[in-house]
Amino acid sequence: MAVVKGLGKAPPAKAYAWSYSKLKNYESCPKKHYHVDVAPKGHPDKIVEPMSEQLMWGDQVHKALANAIQGLVPLPISMKHFQSWVDRILEGPGQLFVEQQYAITKDFAPTAWFGSDVWFRGIGDVVRIDGPVGLVVDWKTGKVLVDSVQLMLMAQCLFVHYPQLKVVRSEFIWLKDDCSTPEVFTREELADQWVDLMPRVQTLEKAFKTQDYPPLPSGLCAKWCPVLSCEHNGRKK
Repeated sequence: MAVVKGLGKAPPAKAYAWSYSKLKNYESCPKKHYHVDVAPKGHPDKIVEPMSEQLMWGDQVHKALANAIQGLVPLPISMKHFQSWVDRILEGPGQLFVEQQYAITKDFAPTAWFGSDVWFRGIGDVVRIDGPVGLVVDWKTGKVLVDSVQLMLMAQCLFVHYPQLKVVRSEFIWLKDDCSTPEVFTREELADQWVDLMPRVQTLEKAFKTQDYPPLPSGLCAKWCPVLSCEHNGRKK
């Protein structure tokens, strides 16, 4: 069994699957990624990050918007200013999905969320399919920070699961600033998008196979990292 440097025994081997958040976490700090994303529940290395006020608010907003769009519960008074976005979603044509989970294989074929051949997972907060045109929306409650790769991956999931699509509008909706940052993708141009992304994914996969997750010190170590056992953590006991 492979050993994670400085972390004890690695968890049992399992099929490799990734998400964009895991890739970003790994690139921020491999060691933290191991403790938070890789070590299985119940393993002594497993760390569950505490929920910040910002994350709790984000979860509340996502749930409230999902309920409102599905007609289950109106938006609470504290979120009534988001109603215009709900109205915009409901006014559009086509088939509507909320908090839709998508999984694809390494050969870019559709599969089940927990399928044995799953390679990538992504979730669309709102998805609309209207003939050859698709829309996928990701609600954002933080500051505006456009990420074209995440938008592309959301579009990729739709292209894989809905073969009739020719165009996908992938969009971040920034609720705090009441604005959106969309990008439009066609099937033909997605291949070029993977040229730069695939080496990053392969690096993540290699780390998973070798269970090599060294620390990557940064300005976040001293106060914000939950991995107290790390030598770079300023709050370690």
